[in-house]
Amino acid sequence: MNRSLILTPAAEQEFEEAATWYEQVAELGEEFVEQVQQALNRIEQSPELPAILYRNIRRVRVAQFPYCVYYRVLADHIEVTAVFHNKRNPKIWQSRA
Repeated sequence: MNRSLILTPAAEQEFEEAATWYEQVAELGEEFVEQVQQALNRIEQSPELPAILYRNIRRVRVAQFPYCVYYRVLADHIEVTAVFHNKRNPKIWQSRA
Protein backbone atom coordinates (compact mmCIF):
# COMPACT_ATOMS: atom_id res chain seq x y z
CA MET A 1 0.00 0.00 0.00
CA ASN A 2 1.38 3.38 -1.01
CA ARG A 3 0.60 5.96 1.67
CA SER A 4 1.12 9.68 1.32
CA LEU A 5 3.72 11.27 3.58
CA ILE A 6 2.68 14.36 5.54
CA LEU A 7 4.88 16.54 7.76
CA THR A 8 3.20 18.02 10.80
CA PRO A 9 3.62 21.80 11.23
CA ALA A 10 6.17 21.20 14.01
CA ALA A 11 8.22 18.85 11.83
CA GLU A 12 8.02 21.24 8.88
CA GLN A 13 9.24 24.11 11.07
CA GLU A 14 12.15 22.06 12.46
CA PHE A 15 13.14 21.01 8.94
CA GLU A 16 13.07 24.59 7.62
CA GLU A 17 14.94 26.02 10.61
CA ALA A 18 17.67 23.38 10.38
CA ALA A 19 18.07 23.88 6.62
CA THR A 20 18.34 27.64 7.11
CA TRP A 21 20.89 27.22 9.90
CA TYR A 22 23.05 24.84 7.86
CA GLU A 23 22.94 27.20 4.90
CA GLN A 24 23.87 30.27 6.94
CA VAL A 25 26.59 28.65 9.02
CA ALA A 26 28.21 26.17 6.66
CA GLU A 27 26.57 26.59 3.24
CA LEU A 28 25.22 23.05 3.62
CA GLY A 29 21.52 23.85 3.44
CA GLU A 30 21.00 22.13 0.08
CA GLU A 31 22.91 19.04 1.20
CA PHE A 32 20.85 18.87 4.41
CA VAL A 33 17.59 19.13 2.46
CA GLU A 34 18.81 16.43 0.06
CA GLN A 35 19.70 14.05 2.89
CA VAL A 36 16.39 14.61 4.70
CA GLN A 37 14.55 14.02 1.42
CA GLN A 38 16.43 10.73 1.00
CA ALA A 39 15.36 9.74 4.52
CA LEU A 40 11.76 10.62 3.65
CA ASN A 41 12.02 8.54 0.48
CA ARG A 42 13.26 5.56 2.51
CA ILE A 43 10.29 5.99 4.83
CA GLU A 44 7.85 6.07 1.90
CA GLN A 45 9.38 2.95 0.36
CA SER A 46 9.41 0.86 3.55
CA PRO A 47 7.48 2.67 6.28
CA GLU A 48 7.17 -0.34 8.56
CA LEU A 49 10.79 -1.49 8.28
CA PRO A 50 12.25 0.41 11.27
CA ALA A 51 11.07 -0.94 14.60
CA ILE A 52 8.74 1.11 16.76
CA LEU A 53 10.93 3.22 19.01
CA TYR A 54 8.42 4.87 21.33
CA ARG A 55 4.68 4.24 21.43
CA ASN A 56 3.84 4.16 17.71
CA ILE A 57 6.79 6.30 16.58
CA ARG A 58 9.55 5.00 14.30
CA ARG A 59 12.87 6.62 13.41
CA VAL A 60 15.10 6.96 10.36
CA ARG A 61 18.52 8.58 10.64
CA VAL A 62 19.53 11.38 8.27
CA ALA A 63 22.83 10.54 6.58
CA GLN A 64 25.78 12.90 7.17
CA PHE A 65 23.89 15.04 9.72
CA PRO A 66 23.07 14.57 13.41
CA TYR A 67 19.33 14.41 12.73
CA CYS A 68 16.59 11.81 12.70
CA VAL A 69 13.14 11.79 11.17
CA TYR A 70 10.46 10.52 13.56
CA TYR A 71 7.16 9.33 12.14
CA ARG A 72 4.12 7.14 12.62
CA VAL A 73 2.36 4.89 10.13
CA LEU A 74 -1.37 5.51 10.07
CA ALA A 75 -4.08 3.73 8.09
CA ASP A 76 -4.13 6.17 5.17
CA HIS A 77 -0.87 8.14 5.45
CA ILE A 78 2.52 8.46 7.10
CA GLU A 79 2.81 11.34 9.55
CA VAL A 80 6.25 12.84 10.18
CA THR A 81 6.15 14.23 13.71
CA ALA A 82 9.73 15.54 14.00
CA VAL A 83 12.91 16.32 12.08
CA PHE A 84 15.03 16.35 15.17
CA HIS A 85 18.64 17.04 16.14
CA ASN A 86 20.11 14.13 18.08
CA LYS A 87 21.37 16.33 20.94
CA ARG A 88 17.98 17.88 21.73
CA ASN A 89 15.87 16.62 24.59
CA PRO A 90 13.95 13.56 23.28
CA LYS A 91 10.99 14.41 25.52
CA ILE A 92 10.11 17.05 22.91
CA TRP A 93 9.51 14.59 20.08
CA GLN A 94 8.11 12.01 22.50
CA SER A 95 5.43 14.49 23.57
CA ARG A 96 4.11 14.37 19.99
CA ALA A 97 3.49 10.60 20.09
